[in-house]
Amino acid sequence: MDQPRKHKKYDALIAACHALRPLRTAVVHPCDESSLTGALEAATLGLIEPVLVGPEKRIRALVEGLHLNLGTLRIVNVPHSHAAAEKAVQMVRAGEAQALMKGSLHTDELMAEVVRKDVGLRTARRMSHVFIMDVPTYAKPLFITDAAINIAPTLEDKADIVQNAIGLAQALRIEQPKVAILSAVETICSKIPSTIDAAALCKMAERGQITGGVLDGPLALDNAISHEAAAIKHIRSSVAGEADILLVPDLEAGNMLAKELSFLANADAAGVVLGARVPIILTSRADNQRTRLASCAVAALYASALSGAIKV
Repeated sequence: MDQPRKHKKYDALIAACHALRPLRTAVVHPCDESSLTGALEAATLGLIEPVLVGPEKRIRALVEGLHLNLGTLRIVNVPHSHAAAEKAVQMVRAGEAQALMKGSLHTDELMAEVVRKDVGLRTARRMSHVFIMDVPTYAKPLFITDAAINIAPTLEDKADIVQNAIGLAQALRIEQPKVAILSAVETICSKIPSTIDAAALCKMAERGQITGGVLDGPLALDNAISHEAAAIKHIRSSVAGEADILLVPDLEAGNMLAKELSFLANADAAGVVLGARVPIILTSRADNQRTRLASCAVAALYASALSGAIKV
């Protein structure tokens, strides 16, 4: 008998994009093999329409060395990575691109241009990052936020981070996502600030300050994803054991959780930055091709939802 396929959740995300037009995406400084081939593969599958922003001679030399074919893809020639980030942001502001995709430059270099006052891509909501994890041992996609942008978020920051993640989950056809607000314990304790934040966020949701999802917390990780663990601790909640979204206390906790799942549980971690004018696809050199494609699919579905092309 054939073994069941792993990572079917990502396959479903990519399949959901078949009805959408490719997302015109400024790929920022695609000057290494992984970032260039990832963008081209996503284009082949119709997920994105890449515009390559970087040093043209260097990009063409890489294309030749890898025996690739750019076809009719456009290259916007700039001298270096900083100029590529600046130009890509300008393209979004001018309506020439509907998303950004990180190439072979540091995240900080790209995000510095995104958050620049007056000429960046800020909105009224705080930007945040979401990992969409395909964990083979969990029945559905697992969203982890924020593990890449906000180092030590305040309560108000966390409210925006949650709302961003809820909007993304809805764009991926999860009508009322269940949000577990994580801490080390399930009870409110003044000595553990994340438990106080969890209680406040739940009350904010009750009062309509956070909408679209079902929130509960504080919850420890085991209670959030395991019915058995929740039952042992007598936790009665529509979120416990059923979480779609895990809101972590801070970047360190989120980053460690995502990497633990990736390297110990064979999970893949697609990622996107929300809260800017357009979705921003953040890739890592450690990402495999499947993860890069899933990140593009997530961005395409989210951008489509923002434009009103699908019901959110």
